[in-house]
Amino acid sequence: MIRVLLVDDERFSLTALKLLLAPEADIEVVAEATDGDEVLEAVHAHRPDVVVMDLRMARVDGITATRRVRALASPPAVVALTSFEIDDDALAVLHAGADSFVLKDRVPEDLAAAVRAAHAGTSVLSPDVARRLVERMRTDQGPDRAAAQRALARLTERQLEIAAGVHAGRTNPEIAADTFMSASTVKSHLSDILARLDLSSRGDLMVLVERAGGIPRA
Repeated sequence: MIRVLLVDDERFSLTALKLLLAPEADIEVVAEATDGDEVLEAVHAHRPDVVVMDLRMARVDGITATRRVRALASPPAVVALTSFEIDDDALAVLHAGADSFVLKDRVPEDLAAAVRAAHAGTSVLSPDVARRLVERMRTDQGPDRAAAQRALARLTERQLEIAAGVHAGRTNPEIAADTFMSASTVKSHLSDILARLDLSSRGDLMVLVERAGGIPRA
């Protein structure tokens, strides 16, 4: 059972999210929070596997709350929600450590899949968000792209294989099968990659690889 904490400052949205997840046999909503400043307490009290986080809230926004959650010793995964298709918000919440980004108008189709993917250790972006992020990354020029390429050049060949799998949306077990490693070894390598590149999440790594124009060839 995947334990979920819902975070949204609109009660109607909280109720709607809970109703959407209720039919899912493998997902249980264990707690709700009505603003970003309530998230850490709820995480400590209920130990969710996944936090579904609204970005726009009155006191503490979802980007800040995501950053606080990901700074915990054993953080839950984070699925970010927003009504606004804004590239800067998508980039900011991914850099803060979110595993997935889903638009509220796509929630009925995408939410359960995003929760499962985040729990499995992979990332999901709404198709429209993914398209716009990819377009933005591909049009980046100069220092941003060069810096991303220099960062990836610091990785070993094995780590680049894993980064390529993450960029392709593969789960740890799938990457393990592709690279003839155990899932635990892949997880360990991924932790090393994030630490070496000073990244917060798989989503952050996906953005970096896209900004670099892909995995560098040997």
